[in-house]
This record gives sequence, C-alpha cells and structure tokens, in this order.
Amino acid sequence: MRLNWFSRSPKKTAGTLGRLIGWLAPTWRLSPVRRLVQAVCLLAFLVLFLYVCFPYTAVPNFQASAEAWPSHYADDILRKEVVPAELFLAIDPLVSLSTAIAARTWVWSLSFAGVILLVCLFIPRGFCGYVCPLGTVIDLFDWAIGRRVRRLNVAGKGWYVHLKYYLLAGVLVSSIFGVLLSGFVAAIPIITRAAAYLLTPLETGLARSWHQVPDVHAGQVLSLVLFAVVLGLGFLRPRFWCRYVCPSGALFSIVNLLRLTERKVEHSCIQCGKCVEVCPFDAIRPDFTTRTSDCTFCQTCGGACPATAIQFVPRWSVLKLKPANEPPTGETPLGRRGFLASAIGIAAGAIGGVAAAKAVGATGAHLNGASPYYPVRPPGSVPEHAFLQTCIRCGECLQACPNDVLQPLAFQQGVEGLWTPYVAADWSGCEPSCNNCCQVCPTGAIRAIPLEEKRVARMGLAWVNEATCLPYAGREECQLCVDVCADSGYDAIEFMTVGTQTDEQGVPIEGTGMLAPVVLAEKCVGCGLCQTRCYAINVKTKHLLGESAIVIEAGPGKEDRIMSGSYLALREAEERQREAARAKESEGESEGGSYLPEFLR
Repeated sequence: MRLNWFSRSPKKTAGTLGRLIGWLAPTWRLSPVRRLVQAVCLLAFLVLFLYVCFPYTAVPNFQASAEAWPSHYADDILRKEVVPAELFLAIDPLVSLSTAIAARTWVWSLSFAGVILLVCLFIPRGFCGYVCPLGTVIDLFDWAIGRRVRRLNVAGKGWYVHLKYYLLAGVLVSSIFGVLLSGFVAAIPIITRAAAYLLTPLETGLARSWHQVPDVHAGQVLSLVLFAVVLGLGFLRPRFWCRYVCPSGALFSIVNLLRLTERKVEHSCIQCGKCVEVCPFDAIRPDFTTRTSDCTFCQTCGGACPATAIQFVPRWSVLKLKPANEPPTGETPLGRRGFLASAIGIAAGAIGGVAAAKAVGATGAHLNGASPYYPVRPPGSVPEHAFLQTCIRCGECLQACPNDVLQPLAFQQGVEGLWTPYVAADWSGCEPSCNNCCQVCPTGAIRAIPLEEKRVARMGLAWVNEATCLPYAGREECQLCVDVCADSGYDAIEFMTVGTQTDEQGVPIEGTGMLAPVVLAEKCVGCGLCQTRCYAINVKTKHLLGESAIVIEAGPGKEDRIMSGSYLALREAEERQREAARAKESEGESEGGSYLPEFLR
C-alpha cells in the first residue's frame, strides 16, 4: 500500500497557470495536498478566533421580559461553535501535558492531544507539516520576506539542531516544579496570543470604534517581540523555528519513534539532490535517506523527485531500497560521543527548567507573602495558585470577552502572572449575559460553567471608599453604582442615609444628609460594573475624582475560587447559614455578636 498524495508528473502542469503557480508558490505543485490542508487549517484557525470567539455578533433580545436574565452573548457563542473555539490549543499536546504535570490534575484537552498523537502515528509529525497555523504563517513569512535575505543564512549543522529537545526537557521539568512555561514557547499559544494582541485590536477598531481598543503595555510588547523572533529565525534558515527550536515539534518527533508509516527511497534514485533542496524540515540526509524523527510526511520531496523513487509506505513494507551512505553522508551512528553530547544537552535543558522554575518563583506572585497581589480573575477561575499552574496565557479568553473586560496582566505578579487574564474594571464590567471565557479556556484554568452558575460565581467584592465617595464626603448626591447594579439584575448595592444633621436635642433635621451606597456582600459577585460606571463618569467625564470611589477587590474571603462543585449550591448553603444565624439571634442565643463572618452577612 502506497500513501503518495503528490502529483507524479509535476512537469505536466500546463500553460500559464502552471508557470504562475511555479513562480508564486512552487511547493504547491510539489505537494498540493499538504498546501491545501495547511491553507484550510490556517483559515479554520482564523475563523475560530476572529469569528467564533468574536463576541459582537450577538444580538441582545430586547423583547425579553424584565424578569428574565439576558443570555445573548452565551447563546451566540454556542450557536457558532460547530467545533470548540479552542480546538487548535486543545490539540497542541505540549499545552495539555505540561499543564497536567504542573497542576497535578487531569486536563480535559489531554484527550484531544491523544487523538492528534494517534493520527501522527500514521502521518508522522503531521501536525507540524499540515495542521499547525504557526508553521503556515512561518512558511508565508519565509516565502514573502525570509528568502530575500541570504546573508544571515547558517549551515544545517550546528549546536542548535537539537535545541527543541532541550527546550522540551526544560518545559517539562519546570512543570514538575509547578511552573508552567509552555505558554511562552509552545506553538499554538504563541500564535494565539499574537492574534490576540495584533488582530483583536484591529478587529475591534474596524468593527466597532478605535477608542474601544485598550492601551498596550510592556507585557504585550514582549509577547509580540517573541512572535517576531519566531518569524525572524527564518532569516537563518527556512522554518528554522520548526526545524530546530519548537518544543511542540520535539514532542511529535519523539512520537515518531512509534510511527506506522515512513518515507523510503527506492534503488531507482538518481541522486539528483532535488529532494534535499525542497525539504522544509531538514529531514533528508545527504545520501537522500530519511531522518525519521524530523520527517513530517509532507511529501514535498516526492513531488520533486524526477525518478519517482520516493515512497511513503507502511513502516515494514518491503521495497528494493537505495543503498545507504551513497554518497557518503559523514553522519555516524549516535555512538558514545553522540550519546554523551545528547545527554549533556538534555541535562542542560532540565537544569535550565529547574532554574527557570526557581527564578519565576522568586519573582512571581508571592501568594504566601506579607502583601500578595490578587488580581480579579474571570468568573469560574480555579484558586489562584492552581490558576497560575493551568493558565496557558494563550489570550483566547481575551478575544471572546465583550468590551475587553478581560485584559492581560503585565508584571504585577512577576513573570509568573505575565499575560494571564484579569478583570480591568476601570475599563469595563463583566457582562451578565456572557460566559464566553468559561467556554474557550483550553486547560480548565477558567471552569466551563453554564451561565446560571457564572451569574452567581463571585469574582471579587466591591467596597466603597468613604473618603472619596461623593455622598459620603458630603459633596453631592450620586447613585451611579446603585443604578447600574440594579440594571444588571444583581441589586447588590442599596442606599443608606449619611451626614444627617441633628438639632440641640439630637433630633435629625429634615432635609439634611445624603443617600450613600452600601454593598450587600451576599449579593455582590464582583462584576465590576459599578466601578466602571463611577470611573467613566466621575473620573473621566466630570473629573470629580482621581479614581473610582467604588472598587472591586479579590483575595481570600472576597471571591469564590473552587476546583469543582456548584456556585449555586455554595450560595444556597450561605443563605441557609444566614437564616440559621438570624434564627438564633432572634431567640437570644447569640453571645458576643453575630454567628456569621462579615463576608456572609
């Protein structure tokens, strides 16, 4: 059984069209199936990111009853998700494997990764050659720009040829120490994050308004520089990143040891060298045989072979093969020296992983320190320590979030928290009708909870700064936060009268005092809508305040961060606890104050 998908007669491509294809994209003639699959996968990636995740195709239902909670954002993404929006992230096995190791837990995307690894037994490293959108973008860069700069080209042999294995070792070892580095170097997080920081602002500006695009900070610039470096490596050799650096590719190369199919060269080979010239992955030795760990079954070499001597067949097929080492390759079996060099490289990668884990920990979130920083995380986020071990920093949730409520963290938590999502309540508040971030997270850092659960999941707790709040300070009446909380359906802020003056007998003077906001902790979910409104009106528009007088804070006792279970059940249990405490107090059984902590009152 032969698995050749290329045209055996590329020279027969006729006329002007054939010449045009040969000039614009010669490898389309050599491996049309591969190029077609690449184009389809890149298009699918862009559709999933730019359309399925884009929240503004949702249409609010203004005809819904006043009692009904809105759900248009949640309904819209479910309508568009024919396949999971995070599909490409789920099938990058390094993402799920490193996350599972770091968090010591099962990650749902491991099953997707298992499927792609199984497919790659039949199409060795097929993910790299056919599916990976980053690889396709690198191909486009090399074709449009990289090939025009020859002076930086390096040889196909050097210390860097096995760098991807050393990086893979470092990533996996750092995961053992609970530090997730795959988001920095795994293929799909790199391109997804680049799309979030490049394409999302462009899409928002063009589709809505440029003033709705958040400012860029140093952390985002760093991510874009990393993406530029990945592309710029193409100046050294075409697909340099994929050949020598990508740790996701290294994982597939290891799986190639179990391959069921492979490239074989028959005795009819005329040693013309055309296969070596066109191979995009440096997978062909000078004697035209195969470096099986690097071959991606792209079959470009087969399309270039004028003697049709290259076959892609089951691994144990019996063919009359070309003799090895003709012409001499200069390559030797691994041997003691090669084994020692490889062992040293892997050890260096592992030591680097340990060092990176220690360095990240030393400059990280310091959650057990004296004054840890707790950002407000998306609804349904797992506990902060586990969140930092499972968030792959891909930016998928940022694209799916309406009004850019979620934005990437800079260096407030050091490198450990870099690019992780947080609620930027000064910019916008969390939409009651949306649970998109819960639906697109590939690792479970944000739990996939339904909208009913999301609406009661506490992200943080609002508190009023009485020193600056306009009514508390006696400056003027203000009910912005109360109104927006009521409009959103939470009713978590009510009024109380403050500043009431009394006469000499201590009787309140009619007409004095102001209504001021009071947060009901048992109802507040920390959506941030109140902070958004106060900041937009009192700070940005009227310039009455330097910062919002009502702020959402996270941290112990102010948020729900659970690994499993129901938020609805949690709220019901708290209500039963409050009712029991009130019953005891009404019976005079309470001694020394309330039975409830302040957080639950």
